[in-house]
Amino acid sequence: MIKYEVIIYWSEEDQAFIAEIPELPGCMADGASTQEALANVEVVAREWIETARELGREIPEPRGKLVYA
Repeated sequence: MIKYEVIIYWSEEDQAFIAEIPELPGCMADGASTQEALANVEVVAREWIETARELGREIPEPRGKLVYA
């Protein structure tokens, strides 16, 4: 389970739920349901972190709840 805040919203354009992790730039996924979008973004987040490690890039620490959205 990832410890980053996830924002989930409906996209009319994509006709899908979008889940994104603001602390990990570009880390987002979609799904037909909120549960599917969340499961998909967890996979993408693990891959994002793994790739950042391989490239020697900084991985942001989870900040917890955002004060804005």
